[in-house]
Amino acid sequence: MKLFTVEGKKAIVTGGSRGLGYGMAEGLLEAGCEVAIIGSSDKTLTVASAFNAKGYACYGVKADLRDRQANYRAFADCLAALSGDLDILVTAAGIQRRHSAEDFPIEEWDEVMSINLHSVFIMCQLAGRIMLKKGYGKIINVASMASFFGGQTIPAYSAAKGGVAQLTKEMSNDWVGRGINVNAIAPGYMATDMNEAILNNDIRYRQISERIPANRWGTGEDMKGATIFLASAASDYISGAIIPVDGGYLVK
Repeated sequence: MKLFTVEGKKAIVTGGSRGLGYGMAEGLLEAGCEVAIIGSSDKTLTVASAFNAKGYACYGVKADLRDRQANYRAFADCLAALSGDLDILVTAAGIQRRHSAEDFPIEEWDEVMSINLHSVFIMCQLAGRIMLKKGYGKIINVASMASFFGGQTIPAYSAAKGGVAQLTKEMSNDWVGRGINVNAIAPGYMATDMNEAILNNDIRYRQISERIPANRWGTGEDMKGATIFLASAASDYISGAIIPVDGGYLVK
């Protein structure tokens, strides 16, 4: 058995058109997966076309995951594109809103929770139902450093990512004995659009950078190895884990 192969597997990646989700989708495609990506804009279709032009099997599905029903429609569209089968789910879609807790608008709280937590549950539930029928599946959620500590000016994001970590553990307990591994990757500080406010704040950028033992911020490329590992047979006895991919930040 080839431990680290995912060739021929079928995957769904939410948030696969940009940022870390793009890197995770690209890693799976490069390793021989068929991948359906979900994104909120027309860019999703452009990205899928670009992957296809490189010879990969990628399908783009546009959906606003803030809308609960859109989650179900998007999942069904992805499944149809993948000929009704699914081996791997990656829930990388996420948004960020920044306000101090006393000023945080409840509308933005709902928006963040809808995408960063509610959508994760729905996608995992739908994937789990398919995977349980065949006794096999790999679910990879995207947690955060905010799953471990509270952060600042991000109460909704921290609450959602704490929830993702706990949801990952609970679903592992429900499903690992029936063939589904459920794990999460907790990215460290990554140079993506989501962190633009920090990247443009000289003081915060310097403070964070000084704490990263790897001496650099991460990128989508840094997510590929952990994704392939958790999607492959190499991780068959790993479930319910929250794995930091952070250049050593968490243990500094």
